[in-house]
Amino acid sequence: MLKRKQSSRVEAQPVTDFGPDESLSDNADILWINKPWVHSLLRICAIISVISVCMNTPKTFEHYPPLQYVTFALDTLLMFLYTAEMIAKMHIRGIVKGDSSYVKDRWCVFDGFMVFCLWVSLVLQVFEIAEIVDQMSPWGMLRIPRPLIMIRAFRIYFRFELPRTRITNILKRSGEQIWSVSIFLLFFLLLYGILGVQMFGTFTYHCVTDDTQPGNVTWNNLAIPDTHCSRELEEGYQCPPGFKCMDLEDLGLSRQELGYSGFNEIGTSIFTVYEAASQEGWVFLMYRAIDSFPRWRSYFYFITLIFFLAWLVKNVFIAVIIETFAEIRVQFQQMWGSRSSTTSTATTQKMMRSSVFHMFILSMVAVDVIVAASNYYKGENFKRQYDEFYLAEVAFTVLFDLEALLKIWCLGFTGYISSSLHKFELLLVIGTTLHIYPDLYHSQFTYFQVLRVVRLIKISPALEDFVYKIFGPGKKLGSLVVFTASLLIVMSAISLQMFCFVEELDRFTTFPRAFMSMFQILTQEGWVDVMDQTLNAVGHMWAPVVAIYFILYHLFATLILLSLFVAVILDNLELDEDLKKLKQLKQSEANADTKEKLPLRLRIFEKFPNRPQMVKISKLPSDFTVPKIRESFMKQFIDRQQQDTSCLLRRLPSASSSSCDHSKRSTIEENKYIDQKLRKSVFSIRARNLLEKETAINKILRACTRQRMLSGSFEGQPAKERSILSVQHHIRQERRSLRHGSNSQRISRGKSLETLTQDHSNTVRYRNAQREDSEIKMIQEKKEQAEMKRKVQEEELRENHPYFDKPLFIVGREHRFRNFCRVVVRARFNASKTDPVTGAVKNTKYHQLYDLLGLVTYLDWVMIIVTICSCISMMFESPFRRVMHAPTLQIAEYVFVIFMSIELNLKIMADGLFFTPTAVIRDFGGVMDIFIYLVSLIFLCWMPQNVPAKSGAQLLMVLRCLRPLRIFKLVPQMRKVVRELFSGFKEIFLVSILLLTLMLVFASFGVQLFAGKLAKCNDPHIISREDCHGIFRINVSVSKNLNLKLRPGEKKPGFWVPRVWANPRNFNFDNVGNAMLALFEVLSLKGWVEVRDVIIHRVGPIHGIYIHVFVFLGCMIGLTLFVGVVIANFNENKGTALLTVDQRRWEDLKSRLKIAQPLHLPPRPDNDGFRAKMYDITQHPFFKRTIAVLVLAQSVLLSVKWDAADPVTVPLATMSVVFTFIFVLEVTMKIIAMSPSGFWQSRRNRYDLLVTSLGVIWVILHFALLNAYTYMMGACVIVFRFFSICGKHVTLKMLLLTVVVSMYKSFFIIVGMFLLLLCYAFAGVVLFGTVKYGENINRHANFSSAGKAITVLFRIVTGEDWNKIMHDCMVQPPFCTPDNSTYWKTDCGNYAGALMYFCSFYVIIAYIMLNLLVAIIVENFSLFYSTEEDQLLSYNDLRHFQIIWNMVDDKREGVIPSFRVKFLLRLLRGRLEVDLDKDKLLFKHMCYEMERLHNGGDVTFHDVLSMLSYRSVDIRKSLQLEELLAREQLEYTIEEEVAKQTIRMWLKKCLKRIRAKQQQSCSIIHSLRESQQQELSRFLNPPSIETTQPSEDMNAINQDNNAQPETSSQQQLLSPTLSDRGGYRQDSADAGKPQRKFGQWRLPSAPKPISHSVSSVNLRFGGRSTMKSVVCKMNPMSDAASCGSEVKKWWTRQLTVESDESGEDLLDI
Repeated sequence: MLKRKQSSRVEAQPVTDFGPDESLSDNADILWINKPWVHSLLRICAIISVISVCMNTPKTFEHYPPLQYVTFALDTLLMFLYTAEMIAKMHIRGIVKGDSSYVKDRWCVFDGFMVFCLWVSLVLQVFEIAEIVDQMSPWGMLRIPRPLIMIRAFRIYFRFELPRTRITNILKRSGEQIWSVSIFLLFFLLLYGILGVQMFGTFTYHCVTDDTQPGNVTWNNLAIPDTHCSRELEEGYQCPPGFKCMDLEDLGLSRQELGYSGFNEIGTSIFTVYEAASQEGWVFLMYRAIDSFPRWRSYFYFITLIFFLAWLVKNVFIAVIIETFAEIRVQFQQMWGSRSSTTSTATTQKMMRSSVFHMFILSMVAVDVIVAASNYYKGENFKRQYDEFYLAEVAFTVLFDLEALLKIWCLGFTGYISSSLHKFELLLVIGTTLHIYPDLYHSQFTYFQVLRVVRLIKISPALEDFVYKIFGPGKKLGSLVVFTASLLIVMSAISLQMFCFVEELDRFTTFPRAFMSMFQILTQEGWVDVMDQTLNAVGHMWAPVVAIYFILYHLFATLILLSLFVAVILDNLELDEDLKKLKQLKQSEANADTKEKLPLRLRIFEKFPNRPQMVKISKLPSDFTVPKIRESFMKQFIDRQQQDTSCLLRRLPSASSSSCDHSKRSTIEENKYIDQKLRKSVFSIRARNLLEKETAINKILRACTRQRMLSGSFEGQPAKERSILSVQHHIRQERRSLRHGSNSQRISRGKSLETLTQDHSNTVRYRNAQREDSEIKMIQEKKEQAEMKRKVQEEELRENHPYFDKPLFIVGREHRFRNFCRVVVRARFNASKTDPVTGAVKNTKYHQLYDLLGLVTYLDWVMIIVTICSCISMMFESPFRRVMHAPTLQIAEYVFVIFMSIELNLKIMADGLFFTPTAVIRDFGGVMDIFIYLVSLIFLCWMPQNVPAKSGAQLLMVLRCLRPLRIFKLVPQMRKVVRELFSGFKEIFLVSILLLTLMLVFASFGVQLFAGKLAKCNDPHIISREDCHGIFRINVSVSKNLNLKLRPGEKKPGFWVPRVWANPRNFNFDNVGNAMLALFEVLSLKGWVEVRDVIIHRVGPIHGIYIHVFVFLGCMIGLTLFVGVVIANFNENKGTALLTVDQRRWEDLKSRLKIAQPLHLPPRPDNDGFRAKMYDITQHPFFKRTIAVLVLAQSVLLSVKWDAADPVTVPLATMSVVFTFIFVLEVTMKIIAMSPSGFWQSRRNRYDLLVTSLGVIWVILHFALLNAYTYMMGACVIVFRFFSICGKHVTLKMLLLTVVVSMYKSFFIIVGMFLLLLCYAFAGVVLFGTVKYGENINRHANFSSAGKAITVLFRIVTGEDWNKIMHDCMVQPPFCTPDNSTYWKTDCGNYAGALMYFCSFYVIIAYIMLNLLVAIIVENFSLFYSTEEDQLLSYNDLRHFQIIWNMVDDKREGVIPSFRVKFLLRLLRGRLEVDLDKDKLLFKHMCYEMERLHNGGDVTFHDVLSMLSYRSVDIRKSLQLEELLAREQLEYTIEEEVAKQTIRMWLKKCLKRIRAKQQQSCSIIHSLRESQQQELSRFLNPPSIETTQPSEDMNAINQDNNAQPETSSQQQLLSPTLSDRGGYRQDSADAGKPQRKFGQWRLPSAPKPISHSVSSVNLRFGGRSTMKSVVCKMNPMSDAASCGSEVKKWWTRQLTVESDESGEDLLDI
């Protein structure tokens, strides 16, 4: 989309010149070549060359013979100039040698080729003048390349302030996308071409007279009109008596005479499919198919063709152009210019500054417009020069001249013309002043008079801003208009030289006619007629080449060029990137600023005095009278007493806890706002404490990060590119340290000035972000307060007004009947199963079906079914089978009214009618429900037997046709569609005003120039009105498809009619109303060719410019405005209009991840056996490409229709059998390679297996039966296999996903279109069901039944001759037979009804609803087909994750236990890799996030992918504000919990170490006691001399002491040990000092034990107490304060260097 591209801030870039290199080296003898005037002269000569070649046609020379010599002289002069330039460049550059030689420069080669073409054209013209070569010979085609010289006139502008590589990449990417979409379009063309060949075949059977002889078929042998027929008696159309159904090809007609449209073979079929996809002439093809084949086959084929090709696939081109232009406009913004202010230069005079002066001028302009619009045709004898309209025009012209002179006098001429608006006013003043001159009145100067209406735009500031937003940056739109005009001129000149010599073709005889033909193809109106006439004229041999030429031009002009206009308008409607964040904040504030006041229907109770409900306390002993007390006051004590009583019952063993819980819930519901206050206060305290903790942790993080950076801990490590997860993790850590740190801590003394400036800018940016957070929180609090105030107001009304919230002021608020009605009304299906432990919703197997059932309530489901049944019953109604006279149809009417009565009564009793908070009539939907019910009830009670035309009874029947609109109210998604339609009403209304202004300008001009001039005698041989009397014979148009020639003496069928002098049947310009109706039809691009031909023929050729200018403005700008505005409103409703670049990418990523699924591909077998080899073969790209080629080869077999009677069918079917066996072999190889279970996991494999199985069944049936049904089955199998080609091509798969998802998302829009279609169909049956047949109302297209009306309306949606159908329905007496008694007995139409009916339907469906489909396709195209650099996670990243998931999820269930996420993250590589040496803390956070969000349960594929996506983006840039706050809060919580777990684990290890030390100390004491006892016993009882052996414990301890590592020379950090402050602590510090390595933290080893050489010490009597004191010093619990300080120091250093935990400890996190 537009918002996905890069920032709009474009830096200054060196100019990249794609134009010619005109800075040649200086040379003394050719100085003239470097002169600027020479370059300008040569560019002018290029335009002159194009003009010369446009005049060089035989017909032009025949009308103006001197032009032949003029063109010869011009071409001779141009030839000498360009030849001299070519020789000079060859002399300077060199011809071949050198790096910049002539033949090595592309532009020089192009110039040389143009010089060669000019020489050839000149020599050819010499031969033509000498009559050596005939002017009508095909040698004139040698001039075809000459119009391309116009490129020389504009190539100087091919200079851009961008690097060449950037522009090349943009063009390359856009070219690849357009090529891919073209392949996608070709795929559907081929698909429908194959279907057309097999479903229809030839359309050569026609109804001819019984006496028709072979080889002698004439116009008089055909039916009038020409009718196709069917050979089968039970299907198609059967010829009437006197005619027979014959094959005209068998009767001797050639292919050229039968026409080129049809489904004879694959080439003709693709050509016909493209014609139908252009929505031009497709309906007549469908009518031919209906007459020749079964009706259902034709409807299915053509309706799906229009839907997929015309509405979905072709609109992908618009998405491609919008995507490409979005990037180009960002890069070229400086060249095109930015939007400036709309305010004009301030005036200096007080009167001109006053609003009174401006309003007076604008009011005069409005009066002038009204007067001009009041002009009308008064007859031929009326003198038009000096009527009242002329005098009024003179007065207004003088007034506006004085206004201009006054402004010039006040501002000065220089200051006056400095404003663009004043320039326009001055132009109008000069033009209108010339216009009032009598000889120039009612001439082309009338344009200046009618253009005054443009000044009225300044009346509305909104309209003025909208117009400036669209047309303000005029460089883009102006450049595109110039490009379009140049393209039309070049293509017209090429076509002129290509077909000017063709006989019997008058469309390309002169340049004006060629220009009109190519412009007609651009507008798509009648372009098929232009092509068909040309094909018939050039003959059968050149017809394919000519058809390809016209199709390519039509494809480029209609799909690419028109899409460029849509892209420009969307870009003009686009906001700047800098304003989007501000707009988001303002929109959030506007949404939060909800109305504190209740609706007016509820606030009406405030006008009445308060009457609270009072209760009287009874059974109270008292001597005094107790007054009444408010019921709400007493209810609090009653509820509290009941709550206390129920809670006390908990102590009893039989008491249930549910009663207490229920009372608590009821109390909370009644006092919810108090609870919100309490929660808010608690939440604020918790948030404050959490913020303090986060600040402290982030300070430590910042200090530790700086210590690591300054200590150079990363030195000596190999350079490795970090993953996006690592990059984003460190960005967040740095951002948080900057946000929570102080300036003094952030700035160090050793930093340079640039670093300090960057740090300051970062600090300012993060402070702004923090300010945004606080603003969002304030907005949320404001919203909560507004909701709380509104609830308080509602509670006060509920307490003080007893009739408040009482349905119909009768039923009580808590009445049992109302509660029963509430239960019935609000009951709905809910099959969502929740986990009793975690509370998470479990995914069920049929959750989509369950979601559909729970979409609406049971009551609404019943009414939806009843409404649908009623609509089906109305489908059977017709003017000949009316509900008033058909009891079977009245049953559905009674059922609908009864059920709707019950529904409304239940809803009114439950929610109230109007004066309740949830009333039935609280929005437009409720009003529509009541209206439909009343209309149905009145009609059912009245049931009129006679319904006159244009009466109230007929109006009631028309209003009854609104019944299908009930579904809009019953289905929530349908209500959303309606909101999307009406939410952009303002912009659509502004566009409508602009188009009406344009129509009014041209209508006023047309009235003044063409009023009364279009009338002519219907006999073309009569010129004057006096001679237009009597009768004459008029020929009848028999067929538009056949190209039969009249034989000598033969006349076409015809009949005699009276001569009449009248206007054209469908339009005239006699008054402004008729002129605007005609221009509205022209604006829809229907019927404008007829208007053009009539104006040119009856007024003059010069006036053809009038209609061409209007069509160009209306088509290129007016209609594309509707497309752009609808797309912009759709984006605004979806919330994407204000998204920045990164936010749009994030939304695309989330949508893309929802669709992503785990791979259903089993892993490769471990061994290298047969299965492994098969696996390698089937997964090899060459194998897949070979299968795709075989699929295409098999599809080519359907190029001709498989007919059992055709001998070609047998060999084709045999070849298909061979292909089927090859595909059986493919499936078998895949089953062997993947195993049957692994093969079945993929949906694509299942589809291939299904198609292959069908193919095998077909082979068996084919050889067994060999009839037409087996051939049909074989063709179906090949078509099914043809669909599999999309899964084998990445581009086709992506584009097919775009179309499929667009269909899914537009389902309710399509349903809404069908419901509107149904309403209009029912109304059409009532209004026009009996209208007589006319030009387009015939046996195929009429309103006699609802089914036929739907087909006619579907035809109108595509714009196929909708205006002619409207005029047929306007028929009035004396051209019809009226009947005042009943409408079904008359064959007249309804003029006003037809005008409103058809115009409203066409605007709503064609201009709005269909453009919503375009918007959805544009959105989904950006979702699936964005480039790698635009994606946050690329396609390769997702593919890599799918492969790794496939390895971990061995059961292919789509879920894994949460503890396996650690293994999954360790296996990821590339941009999703997590380096445990560098980012172990990130690893811990990710693992804990999965465990915390899923409570240690199973996690799904999308859970892990969503976590990775959040961790891989910069949430500050990508997430919207509310989502950003929630995500940051979650990450803060995760970091805190991980930190707590880390501390907890370290404390456990410390305690283990302390316990080990205590045990070790106890063993030492025990050994000392034993040694002391031995010494005492030895001292008391001296033994004999013997050697004492050390104990095993002592040896072990000594070995441990010897095994102590050496003190490392690397950086060492102290790990805290819970010990005393004495010598043991020093020893512990010396012995337990860790070795610090990069990314590691080694826990200190055990302290060195006290030496056991105590035996050499002479212990005295106090030795026992001394040993006790030593042991006490070793007790860790004696110094708690020292322990806390050491823990704090350890935590700081633990954050500085990562801990070296084992894998086993890591799994416990």
